[in-house]
Amino acid sequence: MKKTILAAIIALATLNSCQQQSNNDASQLKNLSEEAIQVHDEIMPQIAHFDRATLKIDSILENLGSIAKKDNTLDTAIVKSELETLKQNLESATDNMMTWMRDYAPDSTDVAYQKAEIEKVKAMKKQFEDVSLESNTKLGKF
Repeated sequence: MKKTILAAIIALATLNSCQQQSNNDASQLKNLSEEAIQVHDEIMPQIAHFDRATLKIDSILENLGSIAKKDNTLDTAIVKSELETLKQNLESATDNMMTWMRDYAPDSTDVAYQKAEIEKVKAMKKQFEDVSLESNTKLGKF
């Protein structure tokens, strides 16, 4: 009888321990997913700015001849190259965001996956900050 009671106590303790671990894992996964989404939410609004910058670049490139007539110190070859590179960088950042959003699985139960996704979205945030600075610098004179 004592062995049966002892076995039941051990079984209940083990079950309780497993449930607590499961709750801790679920909480950690939720926190990781929320962190990834939070970083995403910080940078996502910049896509609208990037889209407007891309339109501005297209307009500048289309009117580069008339802009150069007003500013004869303007090296149109350099401006064209810089703006084309900037446009590629803006589009790359936007494409990276769209790919990440399509591929991200917020309900994944793999802690390593969630941590890796946080690193990806943080790298994307850095890319967005760099491209935003580049855009402000290069388009500020137009």
